[in-house]
Amino acid sequence: AHYGISFLEQRTKLKGDTAISLVLSTFFGFGIMLLSAVQRTGQGQQAGLERFLLGKAAAITLSDLYVFGALALVLLASVALFFKGFQLMTFNEDFAAAIGLPIQLIRFVFTVLTVLAVTVGIQSVGVVLMAALLITPAAAARSWTASLRLMLVLSAVFAATAAVVGTIISASLPKMPTGPWIVLALGGIAFISLLIAPENGWLPRRKRARGNQLKTQRENLLKLLYGAEEREGHTVAMTSETIVGIRRQHLEGLRKTLRSLKKEYLLVERADGFALTEKGRTEGRRVVRLHRLWELYLTERLGMAADHIHPQAETMEHIITPEIEALIVKELGNPEVDPHQSPIPYEED
Repeated sequence: AHYGISFLEQRTKLKGDTAISLVLSTFFGFGIMLLSAVQRTGQGQQAGLERFLLGKAAAITLSDLYVFGALALVLLASVALFFKGFQLMTFNEDFAAAIGLPIQLIRFVFTVLTVLAVTVGIQSVGVVLMAALLITPAAAARSWTASLRLMLVLSAVFAATAAVVGTIISASLPKMPTGPWIVLALGGIAFISLLIAPENGWLPRRKRARGNQLKTQRENLLKLLYGAEEREGHTVAMTSETIVGIRRQHLEGLRKTLRSLKKEYLLVERADGFALTEKGRTEGRRVVRLHRLWELYLTERLGMAADHIHPQAETMEHIITPEIEALIVKELGNPEVDPHQSPIPYEED
């Protein structure tokens, strides 16, 4: 399998994961064919096929535990010894080869360790579900951290937790194979991780995306009113219907935005519509300033045409932090106007 994967990676345009899937699926199909032939002989149960496929915690003996423990120590020691090599080979193989690391040896050791891990897991979870144990713990851990070292620790914790839960269920209930229950427990851990992990979880990411969307809508509305005041030279009020016609925003969503801005005293509702408060005017001025500064930066430093910069500025005005703003102002030498000759409104104005 190792040489088959290496051959496909080196002689074809297939990527590593595709090569692994191709080789493993081929061998798995061949194995299923042989198992089917054995079962047709009437000796399938005697061959231990069910335990081989699905695993059985009750079949593990004390001597098996000694063997598993020894192999686990070998795996841990090897990972600790070759950690830097594995890390470089995984993330930047060309750099690893350039500094003289024996890539072929490291890849061979990695494959051997994977085979040993599979060998350890076959009796407890079965060969069919072993692939899930190779992938799922790392996928779950990746949701919680970007640190490789911490990811390894979390993977081990998740796998151990799932193994304990699955083994207890298999040993406690009749006719409950070990493998599926371990993988089911691990799948639950992975699902929860993918759902609630602070940085990469679906719910936190959705919450951040919603927050960014609301922030953009609020700032666009303040910018719209500030721009109208700038053109007219006095306080301008707009009705929600007028704003919908300009921004092409759903009326119900706009009303929620208006209520939020009123609650924070950024807008005030008058008989003729909504107008900026002093606090809202300051915030609208800030958004307009960032927009025009970024437009000027694109033309002055990146050489973009003035008629191509507005869409980029529409996005960046909601992202630029005060620190980045200060750097841009310094880089541009405290500019007074943007590429369209509109004044850049600083705080002192």
